[in-house]
Amino acid sequence: MTIKKTPIGKITTIKLLEETKMRLEKLREHKKESYDDILRKILYVLNISRDDPEKAKKILERISELRERMIREEKERKKNEKEEKENQSE
Repeated sequence: MTIKKTPIGKITTIKLLEETKMRLEKLREHKKESYDDILRKILYVLNISRDDPEKAKKILERISELRERMIREEKERKKNEKEEKENQSE
């Protein structure tokens, strides 16, 4: 495990199975969200689910909505880039 100091705190390197990494990716709300952000979000939802399962469910639904929007926007961006390249080559 590697540990680096930053102005925010210590940063560590952890090993993950590829499957775990892919599962974390599925919880991303936006492209630049870090794994630390995702893991903190998971822990937050887990803690809330103990006291208020309905609130946790709403948070998970919101994450799902944001993820779907991110995927749609990414597809649209790629489509636009492709069309732009095709128009330039004409």
